[in-house]
Amino acid sequence: MNIYLLLFLTFLKIGAVSFGGGYGMIALIEEDCVANGWLTAEEVLNFVAVAESTPGPIAVNIATFVGSSQGGVLGAFLATLGVILPSFFIILIISVFIRNLLKYAGVKSTLDGIRPAIVGLVMATAFTMTLSLIFNMDTYKSDFVFEWQGVVILAVLTLLYVGWNRWRKKPFSPIISIVLSGVMGLLLF
Repeated sequence: MNIYLLLFLTFLKIGAVSFGGGYGMIALIEEDCVANGWLTAEEVLNFVAVAESTPGPIAVNIATFVGSSQGGVLGAFLATLGVILPSFFIILIISVFIRNLLKYAGVKSTLDGIRPAIVGLVMATAFTMTLSLIFNMDTYKSDFVFEWQGVVILAVLTLLYVGWNRWRKKPFSPIISIVLSGVMGLLLF
């Protein structure tokens, strides 16, 4: 199959079956990118880190990065289009045809049922990223290698976050966290 069509269809599928936003899509993106041989599990985690530190929705950023790495500008466009089309049409249909959607018990019950699955996907992604960060494990069969640098960065950011919240009584800036993490990464790695 043509790489451009494959990129579009892969990200169209991911956009159509994913609930919970970009973080809920990361597990599916990783699975499909690794299965298609586009990226390794480690490269996916690097793409996630870059996507989180750039403006815009994480799933759109990842789709753009993957599409670009596999098919240049056209690949980036088609992967991005594929991942956003399902959400666009769902929201369009909801906004045009259905008023006060949440007042229906069936809709509310369905969304309440989907919520635990979304939490599970996000938690699985966080667990996978933690294993990769701290133990340098791409899969459960990978060799165990302790990455002290990742632990130091995580500990420093956690202490800053907790200390800042206690001292200033407001959340620590995510932008400062990203910049500080990048600086510490340059120094420690």
